[in-house]
Amino acid sequence: MSRTMNRLGKETSPYLQQHAHNPVDWFPWGEEAFEKAKREDKPILVSIGYSTCHWCHVMERESFENEDIAAVMNENFVNITTGYRCDLYGSRSDYDWFWWLAFELFSFA
Repeated sequence: MSRTMNRLGKETSPYLQQHAHNPVDWFPWGEEAFEKAKREDKPILVSIGYSTCHWCHVMERESFENEDIAAVMNENFVNITTGYRCDLYGSRSDYDWFWWLAFELFSFA
């Protein structure tokens, strides 16, 4: 795992902070990521997790800490990670409802 801190080290959410040393070039949800995606004409990859989610930790260990996988992600996408319920830590609650709506629609389709 990379010991270099990425931009998530400045975030207040425990979930985002746990990804601060990933080799993935993570962005928090925000204009900086969207502007980069537009400027570089890259799709956005969004990862939504939760600090106490078992499978989120598995995904991090097996994918986001892997240098080779991170290189592919960084080359081909603008990577955004956000944590469910980040609003509890003063982050973004304005899109939390959207992800739950999408989850419910796809889960019951």
